[in-house]
Amino acid sequence: MFLAIFGSLLPFEHWTFVYEDALGVTPFSPGHILGTDNNGYDLLSSVIAGTRMSIFIAITAVGLGGLVGSALGITAAFVRGKIDLVLSTAFNVGLAIPNLVLALALVSVLATNIDMTVPVPMWRRITVLVISLTIVLIPILGRIARGATLTWSGREFVTAARSMGMRDMQIIRKHIVPNVLPALIAVAFLAVGVVIIAEASLSLLGVGIPDGGSWGGMIARGRNDIEYSPHVLYIPVIFLALTVISTNHIGEVLRGRLDGRESKV
Repeated sequence: MFLAIFGSLLPFEHWTFVYEDALGVTPFSPGHILGTDNNGYDLLSSVIAGTRMSIFIAITAVGLGGLVGSALGITAAFVRGKIDLVLSTAFNVGLAIPNLVLALALVSVLATNIDMTVPVPMWRRITVLVISLTIVLIPILGRIARGATLTWSGREFVTAARSMGMRDMQIIRKHIVPNVLPALIAVAFLAVGVVIIAEASLSLLGVGIPDGGSWGGMIARGRNDIEYSPHVLYIPVIFLALTVISTNHIGEVLRGRLDGRESKV
């Protein structure tokens, strides 16, 4: 996270700068703390740029997916009836499709040009990737929001608020959302790790961020150099793994505290 926020302020060359006199040097070489790859790209600069890109994609996709999914899930659980039936069916259909396959299909279709000789702009790849991962997350977070809303909507204070004439939107805003939000935040940290891995997988398959612009792009670019320069592959994998482990741990800690909080209510 530090690299994602302050990486651009560090005194390093741009990650696309080629060191022609230092091709494939090992970590802790003079002027290259993490070494370079066989193309002459400094791995520390690439990791900084990849951190910003991977974290941005993950947080944006999880934020949008959580916003849309929670709105649909809370609506389905609170209104019930046909709306709940339709939305629950849509969630189940979305969950039935393998996440990576769905994201791969969406990115492959939307982030390609008819004329294969014309490169796809980076902004288009990022936008399509974020939208695809958001679509994948909506049914997951929607089901979680629906389940949490069903739990809290049956509590005594909600029944008391309704008996006092409080409108449904007021009940949702004052009683449902504040109690559902902690569960969504806990799951969101777990989802960030999932999205980072999904983005890396898509880049490894050739439909994500190209040319080493993310951790997945670095892994894809260095996979052919593992025999002669294994550090080119291991370094982005280590950063990716540590980030995913950290977000999963935060999510588990928040989930544990949430379970303790609900047991006291």
